[in-house]
Amino acid sequence: MHRPMNMTDEHEAQKKAIYEKMAPRRRKFVDRIGYDRWNPFAEPKEPIEWRTDGTKRTTQQLVREYLQNHAPEKYSNAYGQGVLEMCLGMVNGDERYIGMFEFSRWYAAELEKHNIDINDYMP
Repeated sequence: MHRPMNMTDEHEAQKKAIYEKMAPRRRKFVDRIGYDRWNPFAEPKEPIEWRTDGTKRTTQQLVREYLQNHAPEKYSNAYGQGVLEMCLGMVNGDERYIGMFEFSRWYAAELEKHNIDINDYMP
């Protein structure tokens, strides 16, 4: 249920002035919701919550940093898309991507045990 606003006389005068200066189309909207319920001084809505990881960085920041510092000099669109998908999955805690990450770490350790560089490896 909507509660009426407690406005000072000054705010009420400003509200009336704003209403009188409005275009007829906009006034129609205010009339439809009710002049008493209309609040031209309403607080703005909360900003969008940007999802971040444990380091307080967004997925866009993580992907950009990775591609600038760790990706091959010339990488394909598929490579970039894979990085983005992996990042989104990890930041969102998607079990599919967590499994892929854990397997990748395990497989990298396996290759290292056999002195195989993943960049040189061709199955």
